[in-house]
Amino acid sequence: MAEETLTRRVVICGFVQGVGYRDFARRAAMKHGVSGWVRNRMDGTVEALVSGRPVAVEAALAELRRGPRGAEVTGVKLAEADEAETARPGVFVILPTA
Repeated sequence: MAEETLTRRVVICGFVQGVGYRDFARRAAMKHGVSGWVRNRMDGTVEALVSGRPVAVEAALAELRRGPRGAEVTGVKLAEADEAETARPGVFVILPTA
């Protein structure tokens, strides 16, 4: 039986740029074994796609809600990812600003 995969798109609001948030997100993803990507957005938020076992995705999202030292997360918007949005298994990358 194939293991269930959960994929979530998340937008993190607050003071989250210029504080190492993307690298923090990448380390959190690797720690929990999730795939996806993270990028800054022109509006000052950070956006990520996180995919993996449901328990691992939830653990990574918990860290993203906290953020690194120096960040101030004031809000997190979660959405289910579109079917077309997939992550390469075992890979979590930092993308250019969108």
